[in-house]
Amino acid sequence: MGMIKEFKEFALKGNMVDMAVAIVIGGAFATVVKSLVADIVTPPLGLLTENIKFEQMGITLRGTPGEEGAVVIGIGSFLNNMLSFLIVALAIFLLIKVMNNVRKRFEEEKVDDPTTKKCDACKMEIPIDATRCGHCTSDIPATAS
Repeated sequence: MGMIKEFKEFALKGNMVDMAVAIVIGGAFATVVKSLVADIVTPPLGLLTENIKFEQMGITLRGTPGEEGAVVIGIGSFLNNMLSFLIVALAIFLLIKVMNNVRKRFEEEKVDDPTTKKCDACKMEIPIDATRCGHCTSDIPATAS
């Protein structure tokens, strides 16, 4: 019975729901990128390379391509998937870069509005509004606002 309760607490935490939403959105994003590569990027590349269809490019090791039992190394399909991966990786990189810039600006703003100060006697960090140090119990003079 305790295990079921633990699982409920775990499943209903905000982090798990956020993760589930991220996975669903990530799957949808991957589908869009795959379509972008297959339907928009590779057709012009195929036109430039004398109408070669990338998804049909491959090296046949045995049999005839498309025939049952044929062994084909799908180079074109691999190239499409690599291009999709690079686009997703670039998008994630740009997203993380933006998030880091926002976090950095937020942290810089926080520095301007301090929430702690150092005790004159023991040099430990204490809340800005403290009137007595919690470490050494020294009286803290009131700061002018």
